Amino acid sequence: MTARSNDTHDAAEDCGGCPLHGPSPAVGMERRAFLRNAVVALGALSMLGLDARDAAALPLGETAPLRPVVSDRSAEKRYPLPAADGVSIDRDNSVIVARATGKVYAFSLSCPHQNTALRWDDGDHEFHCPKHKSRYRPDGAFIEGRATRNMDRLVVRREGAVIVVDVDRLIQEDENAAGWAAAFIAV
Repeated sequence: MTARSNDTHDAAEDCGGCPLHGPSPAVGMERRAFLRNAVVALGALSMLGLDARDAAALPLGETAPLRPVVSDRSAEKRYPLPAADGVSIDRDNSVIVARATGKVYAFSLSCPHQNTALRWDDGDHEFHCPKHKSRYRPDGAFIEGRATRNMDRLVVRREGAVIVVDVDRLIQEDENAAGWAAAFIAV
């Protein structure tokens, strides 16, 4: 088998410059990097129990805030009003925007137990804390696990087709039950 590999390599050197073995070794490196990344991506999908067709169907999305307007405070972030039920995460600002059963919520990305980043499980339609297995409903209500309270909601208001989230105004249900219950937008 080694002799065959050497024969192939020698033939490639004599080919006069094909795209894979030509005078620029960077072309071959780009191809190898692409293949390596493709294999890693497919491996990650298979570990999640998904194939390539399922990857595009995941309802969890990344989001980024829209451009601020002059009247916004520095802690206010704008997001498009979700058109359908689902969850979007803005990791840079630690915000979860979720739409469920006719309401839009904004949550802190951190689990209230020990600040681990929460994850959305579309199969169960629940938020999960990967560290201590706490589970929450789409409205942020605590189901079970080590946490002792609901997810922290953020103050949110609607301006047309945009929701404005104040990332500095965290509402903890155990400290402000009425504020927590009112922290949503009806759609």
